[in-house]
Amino acid sequence: MKTCHFILVLLAIASLEAWPRAQAQALAESSGSSGSSSSSSAGSEGARPQPDLPYMRPTAKIEFRNYLFDTLGPYPIVGAAVAGGITQADRTPPEWRQGAEGYGKRWASAFSIAGVSTTTRYALATAFREDTLYYRCECTGFFPRLRHAVISTLSARRGSDGHRVFSFPALVAPYAGTMTAVYAWYPGRYNASDGFRMGNYSMLGYVGGNLALEFLYRGPHSWRSRMHLNNGHGAQGSQR
Repeated sequence: MKTCHFILVLLAIASLEAWPRAQAQALAESSGSSGSSSSSSAGSEGARPQPDLPYMRPTAKIEFRNYLFDTLGPYPIVGAAVAGGITQADRTPPEWRQGAEGYGKRWASAFSIAGVSTTTRYALATAFREDTLYYRCECTGFFPRLRHAVISTLSARRGSDGHRVFSFPALVAPYAGTMTAVYAWYPGRYNASDGFRMGNYSMLGYVGGNLALEFLYRGPHSWRSRMHLNNGHGAQGSQR
């Protein structure tokens, strides 16, 4: 039961995290826009993909703003509050007891795990020159889009053409956060196997975040449309 609760919490947090990631993508698109004519064209076509537009890599400034928002913004704070409440109800870990002090420890733990994971992901992505933003699939149909969202969890874009590659930073980041927690502030009885198990749940949370970005916040009157997120940076080819 505790495992199910934890997975649900991670998926909820991932859905919340889709909002700041979407906002960062909006900034990237607005900076790469060629003019007002292209903006009006994107708005008029709603959620239709634009496969003829070239890939435009986000600037370092946009990537850094995205990192700050993902790490210190309101969504990770709220997500940690929700996770802290659930683990408080489950008394996990029991050594932290109950009450305000116990909740504070659980909130700080969840917030710190997310912060370490995000920092690891962005730092390694910068070193590997990868673009970690999520790009919606330009395909149609539920299962192709589902496949794209899942594959994107462990892939990224690289190079001026934005070709898709396996992402070592995406693989390492979830486990970096949970392993740090196990050896830095969790009770001594926790070990690497616990960190790996918790990292698996965190990875599932990343999948949930990609699914939220792929299938939610759509339509001509949605927040996604108002933020001009229909083109996904104009990335060419969903499976590259």
